Amino acid sequence: MNLDIIVGDTIGKVSGILLRPPDAWASYVLAHGAGAGMRHRFMESTAQALAERGIATLRYQFPYVEAGTRRPDPPGVLEAAVRAAVARAREIAPDLPLFAGGKSLGGRMTSNAMARRPLEGVLGLVFLGYPLHPPKQPAVTRAEPLDRVESPMLFLQGTRDDLADLGLMTSVCNRLGPKATLHVVEGADHSFAVLKRSGRTATEVMGELALATAEWCRAIARDPEGVGRTMVMPPSLRSG
Repeated sequence: MNLDIIVGDTIGKVSGILLRPPDAWASYVLAHGAGAGMRHRFMESTAQALAERGIATLRYQFPYVEAGTRRPDPPGVLEAAVRAAVARAREIAPDLPLFAGGKSLGGRMTSNAMARRPLEGVLGLVFLGYPLHPPKQPAVTRAEPLDRVESPMLFLQGTRDDLADLGLMTSVCNRLGPKATLHVVEGADHSFAVLKRSGRTATEVMGELALATAEWCRAIARDPEGVGRTMVMPPSLRSG
């Protein structure tokens, strides 16, 4: 279902797409990354895979994409769009436990908005490739707002992600403690693409992402206060 989201009097409205399966038991506000909008193939595949597992999604455009430009809006505008989308999701699906997050920039802006002021009704955040630092410039400064997020967070990260050194990402999750869950996707890059020699298909990787998200969201929905941290590491990084 196509819909409009009013971001504010000075910003205007942006487009959104609601995909709600008949058996929906949760809702996820899904923001896109910096280089592509809500209709990108990855975003559509994510929404469809989650729908197959009973999770409704509300995808939406950031204002700069809606305007047809490539330069991202200032953080304040992006965060305002996040808040507007979350409010719209509560309005159209008040019966469903609510989660928020997104791909790369979309996830980061969602976490920044949550750190600044809690997003009403959101039980937890799901990040599809959190952009911890610029490409091949390892650092953890972008993780600072995460310390101020009180809700549970799920980080889905690939081992070949050049925007999130896995050692640093692991240390950030350790620092965040029980509120952080890290699910590592073996061989995946920032776009969750894997090399042909891995023997895995894009469909299989998407299935892993959707299953991990669904299992985590279900656990949070059942007991928001009782879910501890789970570190899911690939065999190549396990010791012993």
